[in-house]
Amino acid sequence: MVFKPHTHIANVKKHYKKFWLIVGLFLITCSCVGNHSLYAPFNLKVHKSTAKEALEYINHFDFSGSNTFWPNVNQHLFLKNIKKNVTHPISMYPGEGTYFCAYSALSYLLLQEDPLGYAKFITSLYKDGKATFRDVLYEPSGAIKREAGLLKYRGIMDIQPADQMWFLTLADHFKGYLNIFNRKYDLGDESTFWASVNYAKFNRMGKKLLDYKIESKGSDFLRPRIKNLYGYITEKLKNGKVVLYINNRIVHKKNHVKIKLAVPTHFIVIEKISKVNDVITLVYWDNGGRTLIQLSPAFLKRIVYGITSFVNQQDYENK
Repeated sequence: MVFKPHTHIANVKKHYKKFWLIVGLFLITCSCVGNHSLYAPFNLKVHKSTAKEALEYINHFDFSGSNTFWPNVNQHLFLKNIKKNVTHPISMYPGEGTYFCAYSALSYLLLQEDPLGYAKFITSLYKDGKATFRDVLYEPSGAIKREAGLLKYRGIMDIQPADQMWFLTLADHFKGYLNIFNRKYDLGDESTFWASVNYAKFNRMGKKLLDYKIESKGSDFLRPRIKNLYGYITEKLKNGKVVLYINNRIVHKKNHVKIKLAVPTHFIVIEKISKVNDVITLVYWDNGGRTLIQLSPAFLKRIVYGITSFVNQQDYENK
């Protein structure tokens, strides 16, 4: 028998690919088994603030010596961007063609709850190249610092360098199983699995960024076992905020005959929900604005894979 080195290498590569496929399937399975709840600890201080406080802080912030760490972030545009965010949180936009929607949804909630905390963090990040938020240190890589301010063809985000800094920093810091094979940022990775967010990762980020009691039901592949979704969402909205993890491809597909991938792809923040006869009306925040959609209970059940509710801890404790 003649030993063929090329055949041997090919077999090694084949087994190597099988090994990582098994590992990937195991991680996916572990991440999506059943419904679960995640509670933020109740020993956190309440960080509620106002847009007025945030603007006052920004207007008095000492920017001398800044722009050392972020060479492509224009200071004038940076200031304009963060002021708009604290006064008009609804306009928070993840950019066209990026995987930043989860970060954007959490940012929308944060900017309503604690705009001053956001202002302190983003200005420190700009001036010092790193910053701490809720006792967590964020220190983005050099590649992130060089790229922020240069993202193009992303819509309005092209001229919002603070949002580029914020989203890239969050994506660089938080990791989930979808990010295993692409953990280091390269040009264009805002549109790849490097920036993607699975459901468990979204809830972990919510716990770190927001001062809320968090409860979640659902997964990346299995829909939540809730018989009456409308009633459940309605009840949760009475006490706080609700984010739905949905299959957005089904919601917006143009060809309703063509089969679409049956997995969740998007996070939306529910503002209002109502039902007349058998028609549910949803008003929700999505990518920089509010949207209204009407759908049946069956279609709602079809698109929803995760429901995360956020209750302000101070409000919760005062009940």
